[in-house]
Amino acid sequence: MFTGLIETIGTVAGVRRHGKSVELCVVPDAGGFDVEIGGSVAIDGVCLTLEKRGSGGRMFFTAVAETLNRTTFDNITTGRRVNLERAMRADGRLDGHIVLGHVDAVGKIIADEHVGVSVVRTVRVTRELAPFMAEKGSVAIDGISLTIAKAGDDTISVSLIPATIGKTTMSVKKVGDIVNIECDVFARYIYRMITAGVLPGGDKTLLDKMQKSGF
Repeated sequence: MFTGLIETIGTVAGVRRHGKSVELCVVPDAGGFDVEIGGSVAIDGVCLTLEKRGSGGRMFFTAVAETLNRTTFDNITTGRRVNLERAMRADGRLDGHIVLGHVDAVGKIIADEHVGVSVVRTVRVTRELAPFMAEKGSVAIDGISLTIAKAGDDTISVSLIPATIGKTTMSVKKVGDIVNIECDVFARYIYRMITAGVLPGGDKTLLDKMQKSGF
């Protein structure tokens, strides 16, 4: 589990394709990015397992077919800058929101609006993901915990403060770029509960009950 608070940026130093999987070599910018072999790292929001280490801080991971199909890693190349976050410790502070590192789909940056020192960035998402996006709710974009400022039928807008821009790859992303999207896991469970069917002992759906309760 992650928080969506990026610890450092890294560089993809190597990409080796093996059939339907890809071995990635990533080098963190910051020293002290300690991860044990077998530990989890979110790379642009994608949870991968550290398989081995090399000299110069090199870390090696494998992204399998399912990951490639759902994320921006299907066309990843050497030199790409990526956000890095280690798995949250059980005694850590949850300052962002619960991020699993299980990317749902990719989105496309379609607009940037400068508002004072911040940037309001609009991203097109799939219509399948739209029901999980709500104004003032949470979303992870390339692994960054962000608050949704506006939610449309197939778009979301987020406000990027200077700290976020300066400490993440949002500083190099631009209109037209593709990003990883992970919706709030609680939104997924609530949606599933609403659409799952019949409550035990009755014929009323959960949605009916919630509506009568004022939701």
